[in-house]
Amino acid sequence: MEKNRQDHGEGYRKDDQFQKIARKVSFETMLGNILLSIFKFAAGCLAHSSAMISDGVHSASDVFSTVIVLIGIKVSSKEADKEHPYGHERLECVAAILLSMILFMTGLGIGANALRRIWSGDYSGIKVPGMPALVVAIISIAVKEGMYWYTRHYALQIDSGAMMADAWHHRSDALSSIGALVGIGGAMLGFPVMDSIASLVIFIFIAKTAIDIFGDAMNKMIDHACDEETEQALYRCVLKGREVQGIDKLKTRVFGNKIYVDVEIRVDKTHSLQEAHDIAHGIHDEIERDFPKVKHIMVHVNPD
Repeated sequence: MEKNRQDHGEGYRKDDQFQKIARKVSFETMLGNILLSIFKFAAGCLAHSSAMISDGVHSASDVFSTVIVLIGIKVSSKEADKEHPYGHERLECVAAILLSMILFMTGLGIGANALRRIWSGDYSGIKVPGMPALVVAIISIAVKEGMYWYTRHYALQIDSGAMMADAWHHRSDALSSIGALVGIGGAMLGFPVMDSIASLVIFIFIAKTAIDIFGDAMNKMIDHACDEETEQALYRCVLKGREVQGIDKLKTRVFGNKIYVDVEIRVDKTHSLQEAHDIAHGIHDEIERDFPKVKHIMVHVNPD
């Protein structure tokens, strides 16, 4: 027998809660990023800090990436239809991939400009950043780190890969602000090239984050088994089933942020068709109750 979790009202309620939390977190962090971008650009221009302007570009890219996350979550939560009988969960992975590419290209632009200034070897024309850039860098570190933990908390709560990618985007912004702080401080202490070096370090942090997000999203796009611990827990759950004499095969695959399970069990061949159906139904319900991430379960009964 097989059953899709979305057949239940519980599935609809969870999807509604998923979208409600995602929208709430995304809009709040988007507002924060807009304000931070304005402050960073203003401080970078007033204090003559290329590192702070680069950091402002990074924060501005966060606004766009959050829009992508919102779209990805909205589309991935659509109900299954005739053309997409398994749902749309993988579209959230597509959103994460787009986010990683935007993040990488943003960082690449920052890194190229910084490298060009460093490579020129002429630092006499570099202006020393002022105090406003230093103050905004400190504020940015605190705010962006707070956004990271806030977004991460809810990403884990609703198991959203795109939202987790957005959380790491916030963390990369906090790290880039640390780089900006060091560079601005170094420039103020008499080493003007440090401001450009900080921009280069910011690019490295951004690129590393982008590559990690891309790798995780691509991994979820490919049908692969869930982790060993989850599979073992599924084995134990099935073997608890009434009159299950053994498991011939158990396969899992991760689909977006959901798990699909196919299991073949052995039961006494003297059971009637109705009895075999009831045994399979009991296993299905047990898995669905104990494993919230499992969306689709197929239980096949083999005579023993």
